[in-house]
Amino acid sequence: MKIAVIDDYQDAFRTLRCYPKLAGHEVLIYNDTEKDLARLAERLKEAEAVILTQARSPFPRVLIERLPRLRLISQTGRSTGHIDIDACTEHGVVVSAAGFATPHPTAELTWGLILAALRHIPYEVQRLREGHWQSTLGVCVKGKTLGIYAFGRIGSLVANAGRTFGARVLCWGRERSLGRARAAGYEVAASRSAFFAESDILSLHLPLNRETRGITSSSIWPFASRPVRPVSSRTSSRLSQSRRDIGCRGSIVLLLQSMR
Repeated sequence: MKIAVIDDYQDAFRTLRCYPKLAGHEVLIYNDTEKDLARLAERLKEAEAVILTQARSPFPRVLIERLPRLRLISQTGRSTGHIDIDACTEHGVVVSAAGFATPHPTAELTWGLILAALRHIPYEVQRLREGHWQSTLGVCVKGKTLGIYAFGRIGSLVANAGRTFGARVLCWGRERSLGRARAAGYEVAASRSAFFAESDILSLHLPLNRETRGITSSSIWPFASRPVRPVSSRTSSRLSQSRRDIGCRGSIVLLLQSMR
């Protein structure tokens, strides 16, 4: 069987314990990404099975229709919102999605990026390599308001770290999410607009789909008199700073404050 693995940026697939089970099959692993559907179809035209890495690339109908040999799509993780399931069913393509990922790596990277932005770490590292020493003043987390949109497995970890750093943690999301936040002892905003208005650091933990695309645009931009710095903790995240659309996969962090 010809098997294609796409978007394996870190070349991690071949290190998995299950990889030897594919011995005897022709396996092609792509460490780059291809977002042009025509070129992606050309790349996968001989594949009988495709393994998708998380939700890094969409698999719409127009792509599925150009892969006549395809019989199986295996998805790392349970999310299938980026796959046209109806098109797969019509073309006899089985979709397999399962697994249980730990939320800790994403939460840790979220905080790594927050601190890197507040403390200008990438800039200062580059300056140090050039022979300079400490040219900026950082911003302290303590006393700032950390907004958590969607208090789930990842959001709760980010909130816990924020509380440890001395931030005021403010939550928003669906009613179920707000119930979890209240039960954990966190403050819930009076309204959605108040949530965005009061947050200095905003961490969104939402998948990119039809329901969430643009979910923040109408709420954030009225407060854009404060500088907005977007930070993504997932390389597959899609973030547009356009006033029309902000959407993401994984976590998005927006720093709604002056970085000076």
